[in-house]
Amino acid sequence: MSDLFGEGIFAVDGEKWRHQRKLASYEFSTRVLRDFSSSVFRVNGAKLAKVISEAASSSTVFDMQNLLMKSTLNSIFKVGFGVDLDTVSISDDELGSRFSNAFDDSNRIVFWRFVDIFWDLKRYLNIGQEAQLKKNIRVIDDFVFRLIRHKRELMKCSQEYGKEDILSRFIIASEKDPEAMNDRYLRDIILNFLIAGKDTSANTLSWFFYMMCKKPLIQEKIVAEINAANRFEGEYGCDIDDFASSLTDEALDRMHYLHAALTETLRLYPALPVDGKVAEEDDVFPDGFKVMKGDGVNYPAYAMGRMTYLWGEDAEEFQPDRWLENGVFQPESPYKFIAFNAGPRVCLGKDFAYRQMKIMAAILLHFFEFKLKDDSMNATYKTMFTLHIANGLPLVSVHRCN
Repeated sequence: MSDLFGEGIFAVDGEKWRHQRKLASYEFSTRVLRDFSSSVFRVNGAKLAKVISEAASSSTVFDMQNLLMKSTLNSIFKVGFGVDLDTVSISDDELGSRFSNAFDDSNRIVFWRFVDIFWDLKRYLNIGQEAQLKKNIRVIDDFVFRLIRHKRELMKCSQEYGKEDILSRFIIASEKDPEAMNDRYLRDIILNFLIAGKDTSANTLSWFFYMMCKKPLIQEKIVAEINAANRFEGEYGCDIDDFASSLTDEALDRMHYLHAALTETLRLYPALPVDGKVAEEDDVFPDGFKVMKGDGVNYPAYAMGRMTYLWGEDAEEFQPDRWLENGVFQPESPYKFIAFNAGPRVCLGKDFAYRQMKIMAAILLHFFEFKLKDDSMNATYKTMFTLHIANGLPLVSVHRCN
């Protein structure tokens, strides 16, 4: 993984992991980030809705997964790095597209190394997918290093500029130890936060809209809740910007069924389908299986979400109601619902992710009814670190507001 993720938080342990976790933990706990990120999510959700509105007006088929990837890329760059990227468009010629495509392709290639016993030889000979990976990483590095230089210059010009974002905090920290926290290290940190902030939310929303198309009654039930919870049926009910700006934290907190539907999506389609740990010392599992120090243990969250042993006989059914009690969302143990990890490594961005997904889902479902281009489509996943839908998600949309 190191060619792509370097010494970022997903690929390191020990002091470097603790250092990055500590700085990021502080950032995610601030009210400033919560308010700023919510504003960014509302703006980008409105931008995406306008793109889909054009497609709906012209009855154009669009790849929902592709649009969501671009929208979440905009959001993580603005919230995480204080940079605007205007990449939401149905075409592919925008700023950031080459970077995004190279990053997604590298994600796929690096993951396949786990089953390709000759990957190291291919890297040495610079052939096949390993040659493509090197090209991708050159594109990624060029983009990210330019971003870091640009950010440093902006911070030099104004001591108050952009200190609310993650990259700024790491740049400030790097001034105390410039040798250890050089631009290469910052590059690694950025890419790890990118996969955490872009891919996971976009993947989950892609599977969510796929399920909304497969379960139209659930789609309409969520729309009814959004309208009731938001209490925004006045004269601006059909104005995208005004509706987006009305999605306050209080309104989102009333959307229990939407929260349950997103959680049910993560149960069946976890953004990180398989994860692993390494034993720090000899141990014995509850079933008697012995684990020796240094052993790697993988757990497949994708399979766990489908185990009748854990979830009952309807484990493979999409049932948001399993998360509700008297209409109120009830969480499960993080060791059972493992989509956000558990214990000391529980996802710092869990609330951040739910807020982004609920805002985007609420905006899009309020304004549009979504259908699959082909009703018989059965989506399958692409083998990567994160759970992409193979071959995209071609949808059509119909205006709800006229």
